[in-house]
Amino acid sequence: MMQFSKVFLMNICVLTTMVYVAMLLHKYWFNEASGLFKYAFSVLLAIGAGWATMVFGLQLTDNIIFDLRFVPLLICTLAYSSPVTIFVIGLGIGLARLTFGLQQAAWAGFWNMVLLGLVCMLLNIWLRNKPWSFVRKITIVIVIVNVMNFLDIAVLGVIPFQVYMSTIVPVALPLSLGLSAFFVFILRDFQIERYRVVEIQNTNAALQRQTDRLMEAHKELEDQAKQLLLASQYKSEFLANMSHELRTPLNSIIALSGLIGDRDKQASPAEAVEYAGIIHTSGQELLRLIDDVLDLSKVEAGKMEITVETVILSEIAYALEHQFRHVAEQKGLDFVTEEAEGLPDVIYSDALRLQQIIRNLLSNALKFTVSGRVTLRMEHVVLEHEGKQEEWIAFRVKDTGIGIPEEMQSAIFEAFRQADGSISRRFGGTGLGLSISRALAQLLGGFLELQSKEGEGSQFTLYVPLRRTEG
Repeated sequence: MMQFSKVFLMNICVLTTMVYVAMLLHKYWFNEASGLFKYAFSVLLAIGAGWATMVFGLQLTDNIIFDLRFVPLLICTLAYSSPVTIFVIGLGIGLARLTFGLQQAAWAGFWNMVLLGLVCMLLNIWLRNKPWSFVRKITIVIVIVNVMNFLDIAVLGVIPFQVYMSTIVPVALPLSLGLSAFFVFILRDFQIERYRVVEIQNTNAALQRQTDRLMEAHKELEDQAKQLLLASQYKSEFLANMSHELRTPLNSIIALSGLIGDRDKQASPAEAVEYAGIIHTSGQELLRLIDDVLDLSKVEAGKMEITVETVILSEIAYALEHQFRHVAEQKGLDFVTEEAEGLPDVIYSDALRLQQIIRNLLSNALKFTVSGRVTLRMEHVVLEHEGKQEEWIAFRVKDTGIGIPEEMQSAIFEAFRQADGSISRRFGGTGLGLSISRALAQLLGGFLELQSKEGEGSQFTLYVPLRRTEG
């Protein structure tokens, strides 16, 4: 009995050590490993644990080893959801017995573990849906597996039946039952402690995620506050600019109309004509400013209407050249319109809004170009849009002006934004033209692109589809 006790206790120590080492490996090495790797590792560990008990087993004869190799199956019966995995572990431990030799006793040990693997697989299926406690289930498994183990050894006949039943079973079976239960509950305690550690880790991770989300939300709120502050600043600058832009023509209208109507300082007919021309120009400038504000309000309110009609491209080019030729000449600039080969005669879009966009682009090009040239080129291009090839007309407005810094190239399309927001800047304007142009381009089913380099000029390209459908 003393020999069985020592060997079985040694087996329990080996199994407990292997479990502890496995937990350390899982904690420090395999924590980030995939679920499949962890699963395979646990199966190999169970088979290895069975093999280790044989190494430290009781050598009754040269061929017969007494040990607790079946104990890993006890835990696996309740730990794994797949019955096939449990049978594979029993088969694996049985094959491990053959590594100690291929004698009759080794084959008997092999078939014993195969049968125990089958029994544990059936127990797994039977106990899976039972609403019993862990203690009740594991008690059933311990008793059945231990009894089956000793019955298998007796039936397989490696040891004389009479000697085995009268001498070994009365001693080994109670020890095996007691130590099996002892090991199971040690392992259960390990598992509960591990679950607590994992639960604490998960709770800490969840708290960390919440903290990160709160930090992100806080940062987003700070960014939004900055954006609101910038928006307020930009609108303040816009109002200052608009006030400046409105007062200039208004002052001209008021002053010159006053001169014309002043009897004491009656203007000559030539002066009156000149004053009237200035008043007319100032009135047109006021009307343009008001139209810009109204267009922006319509776009933001979704009230802008698009009328699809036949648009003759040559007429667009002629009208724009006639309108801007004299502006370019006054500034000493070359103004060129080009029609690329393959350009269709007509497209289907909103002629009024199309011209409005190109006028805005040309006005900016002429305004911000001191010397050189401004070019309007129309091309027929094929672009991929939403996963399919589509035909477009590209209206390219290129200048040799001041250019736009890269960091400001997205901002200039926003309402109330300009590369230079101060009213004392060199060039005037409200900063609404590009914002309105981008919105109108989208209404026409197209889009705007910008290529620019500070000090080397800019090229704005308006892309509109060959045929714009209603809506």
